[in-house]
Amino acid sequence: MIFSELYGVYYSTVAEILRAAVARPVTGEELRHIVETHAFSESVLTIEPALREGRWQLLRGDGSTPCKHPPTMPLTNLERRWLKAISLDPRIRLFDWAPGGLEEVQPLFTPEDYCLFDRYSDGDPYEDPGYIRNFRLILEAIKARRPLRLLIKTRKGRTARFRVMPLELEYSEKDDKFRLLTGGNPHATVVNLGRILECSPVWGPFEDCTPVAVDAARTVTLELTDRRNALERVMLHFSHFEKQAERLDGNRYRLRITYQADDETELVIRILSFGPHLRVTGPETFMGLIRDRLRRQKSLL
Repeated sequence: MIFSELYGVYYSTVAEILRAAVARPVTGEELRHIVETHAFSESVLTIEPALREGRWQLLRGDGSTPCKHPPTMPLTNLERRWLKAISLDPRIRLFDWAPGGLEEVQPLFTPEDYCLFDRYSDGDPYEDPGYIRNFRLILEAIKARRPLRLLIKTRKGRTARFRVMPLELEYSEKDDKFRLLTGGNPHATVVNLGRILECSPVWGPFEDCTPVAVDAARTVTLELTDRRNALERVMLHFSHFEKQAERLDGNRYRLRITYQADDETELVIRILSFGPHLRVTGPETFMGLIRDRLRRQKSLL
């Protein structure tokens, strides 16, 4: 755990209660509302009795507190070092976060401490002012459910204009790129943010805001033989996919990986990279993709 238990949800919730109680006595209803807002649904069964019965000697019977000042929650040195490390990630600039007060802090880790492999080198330009502006505008439009007008550079180097309803952003660790999922236009359901040249909100009515049906998630079933540390390597290699694993016997495991249609080709390539340690057992359509890929590879020999 990077963050101390003393700064967890129970402590922050009680701190909110004390901030309110310093100003004036809190009622039982107010106390429960604070707990339900800041803690877990069942926390009211623990926090309220502990305060009311005096086991946590922070509230008097009338709801006032002996504390004279609102509690503060200063960051620990470890937390500050972790935040400093996060601030070195170029993607943090996309969220308009200024890490003030960390100038003299030694980062817990730096980008140089990581050796990245099996990732494309043409990731998005996270430090480009135009890219940052587009990202923030898109994120705000998603929150406000506001349509956008996009000018996009196509794969063939041409430009095209679309009006879309932004639905959500997704990040590909493999590609090191953000993608925008949209509705309202069947010709631009998935857009790479790096290809967006211009982005602006659409004010007024939008003719069609109905989300375009996105391909349902697909599942591939694999059988793994755990030799040469194959299980650990597979779980790491497919860490960003939703998956289930169960042991069959000995060193044999069954894996079910859920993926989107856009990731299918990449998934085929990754599975083949494990050779005989990983075998596709279903569905038949995915097994056909594996066979086709192997035939094409053989034809190049």
